[in-house]
Amino acid sequence: MIEKVVDIKLLDLIAFRYNLAQYSHLKRLTMYINPNWRILTVGDGDLSFSASLLNYYKPKKLTATIFDSHKVLNQKYGDEFFQVLQKQGCDVLTNFDVTNKNTWSHLKPQNYDLVIFQFPLIPAFSSKEDFQKQCKDVNHHISVNTLNRHLLRHFLVYSFRYFLDPKGENLCYITSKDVKPYREWDIENALLIGLKPSDMPINYLGQMKFDINNFPGYRIRNVDRDKHVKDTQGNTYVWSNKNYETLNEKLTIPDYINPDLSDKYCTYCRVGPFFSDQDKVEHSHSKRHKKMSEYEQQWLQSLNLV
Repeated sequence: MIEKVVDIKLLDLIAFRYNLAQYSHLKRLTMYINPNWRILTVGDGDLSFSASLLNYYKPKKLTATIFDSHKVLNQKYGDEFFQVLQKQGCDVLTNFDVTNKNTWSHLKPQNYDLVIFQFPLIPAFSSKEDFQKQCKDVNHHISVNTLNRHLLRHFLVYSFRYFLDPKGENLCYITSKDVKPYREWDIENALLIGLKPSDMPINYLGQMKFDINNFPGYRIRNVDRDKHVKDTQGNTYVWSNKNYETLNEKLTIPDYINPDLSDKYCTYCRVGPFFSDQDKVEHSHSKRHKKMSEYEQQWLQSLNLV
C-alpha cells in the first residue's frame, strides 16, 4: 500500500514537471512584452492589437499609429478601438507612414524601448502607374516582393535612427506569417544587406512564435477592406543593437540561417537539411529556388549592390 502511494506521488511529480516544462517551452516561444517598456506600434490596421496590448500587458507607455486617416479607418473597420485607446489616454497617430518622415511631426523622437510592426504589407495599387510610381526605378524589374522588403528595411532603419531611445532597450519586432508570399521576403537575412555596421549597428537576434490567443480581441485585418485575415501561424522576428540574455533565452534561430550549417540548408527557401550533394543540386534547379533567387537578385539591384 505504501509503495502504491509513493508511486502515485512520483507520477504526479513527473506529470507536474512535464507540464511545467511544456508551459515554459510555450512561454519561450511566444512574443515577449515587458510592462516596463515604452512601446510604439506601427501600422496597426484597426488598432485592435494596440488595444489588446494596452489592456492586457499595460506597458509603461504606448503610442499607436495607423497608416489611414481617421475617416478612412472608420469607413474600413470602424473606430471602436480608436475610441477605446483615446478614452484610456493612449496617444493615437493617424496618417502615419513609417517611410515618410513628414508624417512623424507629432511623435517625440527617440522615446521608445520597443517598436512593433504587426503583419506588415504594402497597400494594393490603384493602377499600373501607381505601381511604377512606388517602384521609383522603372529601369529595374521590381516586384511587390521587393517593395515589401523596402517597407521593412525602412521600418528597421528609421526605428533605430529616430524612434528608439539610445539609452533604452533598443528593440524592433516584426510579426509576419510563415506562408507565401510573406516567407518569400527573406526577413531574417535580406533587410540589413548593404548597411554598414558603423552607420547602423543592427543585429538580427532570433524569432518567437506569435500566438494571437495571447492578445484577446486582436483582429488581423486585410490591408484594404473590412475583412478578417485567416489566423495563420506567424513568427515575431527580433532586432536590436544590444545583447540581452533574458530575451535571448526566449528566442530561437532556425537551422536554415545557422552559418555553421549553411552547406546543409537553403537560406532563401528555408529548406533542408540536404543529405547529399545531389539533394542540394536538385533543389537549386527547382522552381521554388529559381523564384527565390530571382527575388534576391531584384532586391540586390534595388539596393544598387549588383
